[in-house]
Amino acid sequence: MWRWLHPYAKPEATYRLNRKLLPWFAIPGIILMIVGMVWGLVFAPADYQQGDSYRIIFIHVPSAMWAMGFYVGMAIAALIAVVWQIRTAEWAIMAIAPVGAVLTFISLFTGAIWGQPMWGTWWIWDARLTSQLILLFLYLGVMALYVAFEDQRTGAKAAGILAMVGVINIPIIHYSVYWWNTLHQTSTITQMVTRLEAPAMPPEMLWPLLTCVFAFLLSCSALIIMRLNNEILQREVRRPWAIEILKGGK
Repeated sequence: MWRWLHPYAKPEATYRLNRKLLPWFAIPGIILMIVGMVWGLVFAPADYQQGDSYRIIFIHVPSAMWAMGFYVGMAIAALIAVVWQIRTAEWAIMAIAPVGAVLTFISLFTGAIWGQPMWGTWWIWDARLTSQLILLFLYLGVMALYVAFEDQRTGAKAAGILAMVGVINIPIIHYSVYWWNTLHQTSTITQMVTRLEAPAMPPEMLWPLLTCVFAFLLSCSALIIMRLNNEILQREVRRPWAIEILKGGK
């Protein structure tokens, strides 16, 4: 079942696959990011209650969504690294963590900007906000553990264990608005999925939001692919194939 993973235990195979995949993520990601941002921030209509301040949703929702999504991806990479001892999976942890941390910070920052006019405060220890802040600390903890040991494999294992343990925070973030009485609204994406006949947003707001969601996914995935390839080259710098690439070969 897992035989498809075995070829990518070789760093060279992973590197070359990433080079093939990168344009398919980067180019559509950039295009969708430009289209989504212009569409949402300029052409989408103002909200009848929040006015133009709601437009931060086109940054806040995708960043919050993929901050959680990439953490799950990092935890899966950690599981693969621990169970199958695949080094490239260990390196993928470090490739994902900084991107996820930045997305989490963006979601917290934009949430504060959005919350101030809506709630009258920049920050409150709301269940959703607090669990999202914990997510940021988990990302930072994974990065810190990864470089905290002289032995790189030991650091990668420690970071992987934290990533796997911390994944329990993801359902807490998602369901916090349902389990507790919070100021934060329920999930925008969930409302769109569960109310297909009468979506929570009008189409002229919904479609630019979905465009931004996919733009963030593709663009951040491209960044992760580039980070992973850089990590592979750093670790394999003495290998003949890596030397050839660094000299300008393919």
